[in-house]
Amino acid sequence: MKQTDPNLIVRYTPNERTNHWITAISFVLLAISGLAMFHPSMFWLSALLGGGQWTRILHPFIGVVMFVSFLVLALRFWHHNYLDESDYQWLRQMNDVLANREDKLPAIGRYNAGQKLLFFVMVACLLLLLASGIVIWRRYFSFYFPIEVIRLAAVVHAVSAFVLIIGIVVHVYAALWVKGSLGAMVRGTVTLGWARKHHPRWFRESIK
Repeated sequence: MKQTDPNLIVRYTPNERTNHWITAISFVLLAISGLAMFHPSMFWLSALLGGGQWTRILHPFIGVVMFVSFLVLALRFWHHNYLDESDYQWLRQMNDVLANREDKLPAIGRYNAGQKLLFFVMVACLLLLLASGIVIWRRYFSFYFPIEVIRLAAVVHAVSAFVLIIGIVVHVYAALWVKGSLGAMVRGTVTLGWARKHHPRWFRESIK
């Protein structure tokens, strides 16, 4: 879809950007509150949510908001994240990827293989976080489960959260590394040159 400015292409609509930022803000609040409850040395983070009691109350509800928001996001972009042969070739040429030799890489669609793999890692982590979070949600659900299941769920929740945090750090780093990516999620548009350079197959499809 084209922007009124002939030098720009719409990459994300206002609804898609709103959906993304709700998910992102929810993640930050969850990371802060989760770390505050994870270890005493990080309990000071709970002050950002009003103290220990409010942190314990708000954390699971924010988790539900993030899951629902990410579910909508996943359904929006699922069809853009199927891996194809060009993605496997992209992964085999990781040296060219890291050296920014994009002219040697196969033509990339809306997302590259790294973005697609991260998408599926996030889907898996969010499902595990939801399932384990329900089990350890003391106020409403934990009394339905034996203590062994609750302990296992707590470990699964912590490990999934750790993997998700690492994944988001990689996501943010990649957005900063590829200049223009962050702006696309803020303004919604990218230049023709950016699209042609980083996502040539998507560029050709967009200008048809």
